Amino acid sequence: MASTTPQDAGAARRRRTTAAIKDSLRALAIQLSLLNHQISARAELKDVDLHCLDIVHRYGPLSPSALARRAGLHPATMTGILDRLQRGGWIDRRRDPDAADRRAVAVHPLPGRTGELFRLYSGMSASMDEICAGYTEAELEVLADFLRRTTDAGEQATGRLAGD
Repeated sequence: MASTTPQDAGAARRRRTTAAIKDSLRALAIQLSLLNHQISARAELKDVDLHCLDIVHRYGPLSPSALARRAGLHPATMTGILDRLQRGGWIDRRRDPDAADRRAVAVHPLPGRTGELFRLYSGMSASMDEICAGYTEAELEVLADFLRRTTDAGEQATGRLAGD
């Protein structure tokens, strides 16, 4: 029987910890999806509409085609989503004065309904504040870096699967 070296034990621990992190990220993705589903229902939105609205808030204003690319949706699908969001008072489509094509529009979030979403997310936001309060500034910086890098890796993997 071969003996285990401290290096082997350390490598095994690292593999277990890495596997636990990956498992936790999958569980988090599921929980956030369920949270977003509940928020969509309360806001009387489809899940995909909330997703697109979040993209517009985060990266907008965007052209409908740029929004479709970021959301991974076909541009024809985007038309229906934007129609629903505009009817609901969530977004506005405005002519883009900087575009070469005078018909070009940009999707802008409307501020009037943003507070509604903040209220719906307030429980999770408060929980996150409590969790973060338990970490030092240096630990929070490591966590923020990890999450940024993980998000970038997810973006790259999505792009490869989408054939970008």
